[in-house]
Amino acid sequence: MGLLSLLTGLPLAPVRGVIALGRVIQERVETEMHDPASVRRDLEAAEQARERGEISAREEARVQQEALDRMTTEPDSPGAGKE
Repeated sequence: MGLLSLLTGLPLAPVRGVIALGRVIQERVETEMHDPASVRRDLEAAEQARERGEISAREEARVQQEALDRMTTEPDSPGAGKE
């Protein structure tokens, strides 16, 4: 029975691999998005851009709010039904 299931499941192996890769990428992105060091880098970059006059105070405030939102929301668990 093991050989039969192996032979019938073999054509789906690439699909399973792509799905597994997608899950790994999703986990990595969520980890990076909620990493305090990443948020701090974004805030520092916005502050420096504001000092150089590249963005307005309103845009800097928007970046700060987005960073705060990222830190206060829980990361989605992988495979939690966001399809």
